[in-house]
Amino acid sequence: MTHEDLARACAQRMWSQDTASQDLGLSLDHIAPGHSVMSVNVSKSMTNGHGTCHGGYLFTLADSAFAFACNTYNQVTVAQQCSITFLAPAHLGDRLTATARERSRQGRSGLYDVTIENQNGDTIAEFRGNSRTTKGTILPE
Repeated sequence: MTHEDLARACAQRMWSQDTASQDLGLSLDHIAPGHSVMSVNVSKSMTNGHGTCHGGYLFTLADSAFAFACNTYNQVTVAQQCSITFLAPAHLGDRLTATARERSRQGRSGLYDVTIENQNGDTIAEFRGNSRTTKGTILPE
């Protein structure tokens, strides 16, 4: 099995059990070792009192992309610490895309950056996550 095949198999297994991402309407658009792309359309139920996308939904989109990117090696990996910087508002009807990229992976620790952009290529938010591998594998050994 190639590294790409392993990444796809891990993502398929995780996606089959990820009701949170599915119920929020997220889609997994691309997966590769240490990399993922996810997207969502901003719906009315995702808007806040200012008429923009609630920051919690932006965080969730980025966190899900982070999770899929850091779980591409068949090791159960969880978030150890995450932060997000909101740079511009997202609006009702926007198509948001979160691109997660691995920056470092050594031992049990990883560092990932996620950029959220709208359909025009405007950067909406930047997210950074630190990951930690735990016991177990995603796929049966």
